[in-house]
Amino acid sequence: MIATSGDEAFVMLALFPEEAVFLFAVLFILGIIGARIADKAASIFKIVPCQECTLQKIHKEECRCFAPEELKKFPKLSLPRYALLSFLFSLLVGIGMGIVGPQTWNWQRITLLSLLLITAFIVATVPEHYLKEHMWEHIVKKHLWQVFLWTFFSLLFISFGLQYWDLEGFIRANMILILLICALVGLIPESGPHMIFVMMFASGLIPFSILLTSSIVQDGHGMLPLFSYTIKDSVLIKLFNLLFAIVIGLPLFLLGM
Repeated sequence: MIATSGDEAFVMLALFPEEAVFLFAVLFILGIIGARIADKAASIFKIVPCQECTLQKIHKEECRCFAPEELKKFPKLSLPRYALLSFLFSLLVGIGMGIVGPQTWNWQRITLLSLLLITAFIVATVPEHYLKEHMWEHIVKKHLWQVFLWTFFSLLFISFGLQYWDLEGFIRANMILILLICALVGLIPESGPHMIFVMMFASGLIPFSILLTSSIVQDGHGMLPLFSYTIKDSVLIKLFNLLFAIVIGLPLFLLGM
């Protein structure tokens, strides 16, 4: 869970792509190291995981991810497929004409167009069950508005804080406290609260070490399925991530990173 970034990964790639890629690489390495340490700790303290994880939810429908025959149903496609394809087509036209996103042809614009083309291909060819259950119901109806709201209110909080309250002065005078707060906020099994620290980093209010600390502890929605099976293992993982984040983040902060 250390290597996960949650929904904020897309926001970080949009706001500070170079630092985001570096953060993901660091999290990947720390995830491997943390996993090794966690296995050793479980062996030393005789912790037996997965004792309660005996259930598995299986979809009755065949859940394939590639069904090009779906395109043969045109123009009798479902409403979610029409809506998603129309939205993606509008974005592709807007980005291609320079109306949306970068105005010049740089790597960001090319990457964005490439990802949108891949997304459009997936939306056009996945089976109806996969489209409705996994993409429409889960990603669009559940995650999309959450990312938007957390981003909006994080920006609003920082904007008002900088304008009407000495937010920058408070943060710079209490960096250690902010580091501990971000680590504790990461315990929430929801990626949204992490957005405030992403925006603070993007605004230059906090250093990389605090963003890294927050990213190590928080795991997006990755912990929620485990919580439904075993609360004990979930709590142990969260506590390990919290300790690991402070052990890594605090020395880096003291070193000025």
